[in-house]
Amino acid sequence: MKKHLLAGTLAASLLLTGCSALLERDYHHVTPHNAAPTTEGDPSILRADSYQELVNALIYLVNAGAETGTVRLYTDSENVEAFLSDACLEVVQEDPLGAYCVEFIKYSVAPVVTYSQAQVDITYRRTREQVDAIVQVTGVTAIRSELSAALAEFAPERALRVRYFEGDEDFIRDLVCQAYYDVPAQALGMPEVSVSLYPDTGRQRIVEILLSYPLDRSRLEERRDALSAHLDELTLKLAAEGPLSPVQAAQALLKLGEYDPLGGSTAYDLFRSGSASSEGLVLSFAALCQRLALPCHVAQGFYQDQPHFWAVVLTGEGWRHLDLTLAGQEDGQLFTDLQFQELGYSWDSSSLPACI
Repeated sequence: MKKHLLAGTLAASLLLTGCSALLERDYHHVTPHNAAPTTEGDPSILRADSYQELVNALIYLVNAGAETGTVRLYTDSENVEAFLSDACLEVVQEDPLGAYCVEFIKYSVAPVVTYSQAQVDITYRRTREQVDAIVQVTGVTAIRSELSAALAEFAPERALRVRYFEGDEDFIRDLVCQAYYDVPAQALGMPEVSVSLYPDTGRQRIVEILLSYPLDRSRLEERRDALSAHLDELTLKLAAEGPLSPVQAAQALLKLGEYDPLGGSTAYDLFRSGSASSEGLVLSFAALCQRLALPCHVAQGFYQDQPHFWAVVLTGEGWRHLDLTLAGQEDGQLFTDLQFQELGYSWDSSSLPACI
């Protein structure tokens, strides 16, 4: 009886759709590749009549979180050891869940009259809770939505299983950045992002995103709650005045704080100290717009070749740029794309609605 140890080197991956077209949000539980390939009369023993069925049996064990398993190999292969070794290596290196959670697989093989019986032992590098927390998504929109939810609750990690993924680590980091500005009332410091893809290649992958925030979770929650109270108070006051335009909402906000190029970068900073950078101003404004049901996008680009933030808001004439760092905020300070470019602004036009 020979034993072999297969060390599985894991690289964190996810199944994403590589096309940038927006797809509808779709979630599923992670499920085995096949139904339990058991032998007749004994559900604890799996059967494999081919190499692919052997791979499927091992994947079944991994999906079930089994640490041990028995597989009967009804195969004509002359070298059962090599047959099993290749199958274990494929599961550890090429299957998304195997690459993500399996440390190594070892096995022993015993010949029987009409088959070979393999005893399989699986060692995991992830907890069952981590595996159960994997969310299967389809499309860029669903990925971004999951990331927004993670950032809103200051979660330290997310593992997503995505289909048709042709992106890379930088693609995911960009989505984290976009998702951060989707939740302005919880955007209390951009986290450092670590992305791992399992396996290294393939269209079906698991993406592991680790998020390291500038403050601990309890302090972030305290700031979130304090900011929410300020926004509730301001929203209640403005709601009593009737429907507001984006410019009127901006004017009301600027009565509470002003632009400071060296100020803080969050909405909390504006309400706490009375000043904020362009990023802090626009996050405050976007959070207020969400409370008032005013369509608003956080815009990030450059003003006179310096990094800068502003808002893009929906008006009766269409989408318009609105920069809260400009004095006054009267109607004349809503700009089309062309007008804004003439003032020295530049941005990625694919990330914002057209202002024409």
